[in-house]
Amino acid sequence: MAGLFQDATKQTNPLGTAIRTQGSGKYTFGLALSAGLAGLLYGYDTVSISGAIEFLRAKYDLSTLMEGFMISSIMIGAIPGAALAGFLSDKFGRKRLLLVGGWLFLVAAIWSALTVGPYDLLVSRMVGGLGIGLTAALAVTYITESAPSNIRGLLAFSYQMLAVCGIFLTNVINYIIASYGAHHWDVSTGWRWMLGLGAIPAAAFLLAMMRAPESPRFLIRMDRNDEGFTVLEHILGTERARLRADDISASVRLESEMSSEFHDLFRPGLRKALCIGIFLAVFNQLIGMNAISYYGPVMFSDLGFGGDTEFLAAACVGGVELVATVVGMYLIDTFGRKRLMEIGTGLMCLFAWCIAVAYAMDSSLLTLIFVMGFTASFAFSMGPIPWIVIPELFPTYLRGRATGLCVMCLLIANWIIAQFTPLMIDGWGGGISFAIFGALDLLGLFGIIVLVPETMGRTLEEIEHLWQPKTEMAAAKYALSSADANIRHAEATLRRVENERLQALGIMTAAERARLTAQRQVFALEAQQQQAERERQEQKAQRKAKATLQSAQAQRQPSLPAHADAVQAADSVNASASTGNMVDEDIDSSARAAVDALAASVITPVPAPGQIPVPVPEHVSAVSIPAQPNGIENADIAREAVLSDTTAPAYDAAENAREAKAIDQALDSLDAFIKE
Repeated sequence: MAGLFQDATKQTNPLGTAIRTQGSGKYTFGLALSAGLAGLLYGYDTVSISGAIEFLRAKYDLSTLMEGFMISSIMIGAIPGAALAGFLSDKFGRKRLLLVGGWLFLVAAIWSALTVGPYDLLVSRMVGGLGIGLTAALAVTYITESAPSNIRGLLAFSYQMLAVCGIFLTNVINYIIASYGAHHWDVSTGWRWMLGLGAIPAAAFLLAMMRAPESPRFLIRMDRNDEGFTVLEHILGTERARLRADDISASVRLESEMSSEFHDLFRPGLRKALCIGIFLAVFNQLIGMNAISYYGPVMFSDLGFGGDTEFLAAACVGGVELVATVVGMYLIDTFGRKRLMEIGTGLMCLFAWCIAVAYAMDSSLLTLIFVMGFTASFAFSMGPIPWIVIPELFPTYLRGRATGLCVMCLLIANWIIAQFTPLMIDGWGGGISFAIFGALDLLGLFGIIVLVPETMGRTLEEIEHLWQPKTEMAAAKYALSSADANIRHAEATLRRVENERLQALGIMTAAERARLTAQRQVFALEAQQQQAERERQEQKAQRKAKATLQSAQAQRQPSLPAHADAVQAADSVNASASTGNMVDEDIDSSARAAVDALAASVITPVPAPGQIPVPVPEHVSAVSIPAQPNGIENADIAREAVLSDTTAPAYDAAENAREAKAIDQALDSLDAFIKE
């Protein structure tokens, strides 16, 4: 039994380490947070330029077209970065490309703060855009490939949540910097701080990713199975990791048998997945949220907010977006991706038209309220969910490239919004602009209802099978792969049940052994307590007998003959001997030695075997007692001989009565102790 328990608890995984019964939530969330910090870079850069653009326009006398180009320049660098990210990450890995993107953004942030003219500022922002393109395309892909299916949406949401945190914090920082000094200081120096502080989130992102591992699916696809299994084991636990690693390996083999070329994205099946991904990426931007993110302070200033309160209003909008994003995190893995996008897009359509009406009414307060409602609807739906769903749609061997292509389309749409929103608002007014955004939101709602599948609760391998080509060969290979997967899952279940059985048997054996050990301890302690109690009672009885004898001796007359002392000593010896017979052998030996010594001190020593004279008074005739080997028996015989002597003088009756009473009390005490 113990052997079974030992086998059950000391099993090892293929790498030789101890089995993990479950994954580490801390480790998993750490991976998601590390990659999600790329969203902080994206959010910071999105809003930092919106706070600086007013001062840049005053410093460099920018036209409306140049103003839009200054804001959208980062997207000019981000578009090729996103396009290259997929191809490079499929070859060099997700982690390496994320680190390259972080370094580019760090350099660009410092460069932006030190520029001396508008054109080198444009170049620095393009370099930063290249880093944004690399990280934006790969961060959610990395999270998606590392997360368990039951919380994949929640973890991927961390990218958008941190992006919103970046937006909110940047609005607050912009307000603090703008209110710190006079307008002249803001034009000469303040905007440099707004752009240069982007180096802080870039440094945090780099430090986090340096300690993060590579994506487990990429490792397995590159035949680095042990490394991939190690990462999965930390995330899922040993048994689930072994099963998931087998599923990924089988999926990669099936993909390689089908094909592994980029043009597979355009074959039937995957072509639909690509269209859905591009649709979600484009409408993530065309719905109009970035018009508020990029030009919020300018819009609020035109509506009558002044004295730097336009930055405070933008910060309030960012705070609402942050709260709604947190709400969306808790809903996405229970409410569903598709349903949240439907509800959010419908509300955005409604609020966009309300903003258009508020513009027509020239009501700054109503406009701010409807902008907050529009932002909240975006934050839990079309803001984060397209970033989550897009990487989920594609197979492992194409995920990096397909996601990069979709993100490239997203950034192109972002560039269009950034470039032409000032022209729309200046030329048509805010009312017409948001009415157009409302119509685009309605079109997006229709597309979500018709095109987008629900991916909540499905593994990436299950989603991948949705896009397999509808041919007999593909169907047969898919059926074979599914049957193999079912067999693996059944075998894993049997292994888990057997392991649990062995563990239960081992636990029972260990409990029985512990029970026996505890019972022995109980018995030993009880024996010790009984022994101690017997010794205590014996000592108590001996003290009582000794006190009684001493009292009797004190009451005797000084002329009491020596043979009376012998009688009293013999009684004491007999009582002690009787008591000693009731205790353990160890105590008996010591008691007998003490009794012999006492008898020897009372009775005249025996010089030699034969007749031993007992000293008696002159009027008592001598009594001879045969010698015995035991002093105790000699004492008994001596006592009987003395008491039986008829020639002994008659003592006073009262004295005899006292002596008899004392002797009886001593004997009664010893008898009571023996009975106990």
